[in-house]
Amino acid sequence: MRFEPGRLILHRDTHLGRIAFVHPGRVISDDDRGLLIWVARGSAIAVETTLDGRFSRDFPFADWMAAPRAVRPAQWRGPGVLRFFPPGENHSVWFFRDDEGSFTEYYVNLEESAVRWDDGDAAGIDVIDQDLDVVATAGRVWRWKDEDEFAERLAFPDLYWVPDEAAVWAEGRRVIKRIEAGEFPFDGTWTDFHPDPTWPTPAELPSGWDRPVVARH
Repeated sequence: MRFEPGRLILHRDTHLGRIAFVHPGRVISDDDRGLLIWVARGSAIAVETTLDGRFSRDFPFADWMAAPRAVRPAQWRGPGVLRFFPPGENHSVWFFRDDEGSFTEYYVNLEESAVRWDDGDAAGIDVIDQDLDVVATAGRVWRWKDEDEFAERLAFPDLYWVPDEAAVWAEGRRVIKRIEAGEFPFDGTWTDFHPDPTWPTPAELPSGWDRPVVARH
């Protein structure tokens, strides 16, 4: 399925069938290159927390997984961000910006590839974040990110949702080669993007945002 430009869809991160976050994004394009969405500052989102409002990074991993949790409403407080999901690939690329809207860096989120769903009133993509990331400047200087968090979670294979550590590192190294070579989308494409100022910022999530996580086959 393809999503029409201008449609508001939901980017959902999922872990073992649970929703970790829900971010509404407006479709900029959806073609053979992949899906590109815009998440605006101030958008209504939902994020999994403990019942007293703490987040996963406030705990050792095993304690977080043992804690009672729920998905609560929140707000996207950072600058607006473009997110690109290449078809069938196990990563997305986020185009980070500063408060003035200028591009600052590429953030490569290593994740199991997006699975699409469309219920009519609500539609979106479900991914499985794999925690390890790659960050790169416009000048293609890159670095790994969150290696410690990735290693901590791999120590609990009965609790963690990443079954193949080597595959995650291999995907990261594959993307790094593209970064170093300045290949799409690390060639300056979309770094000068500016959203249409008439687009409304989502004030609430659509009904169905919490529909069951898409099963992977």
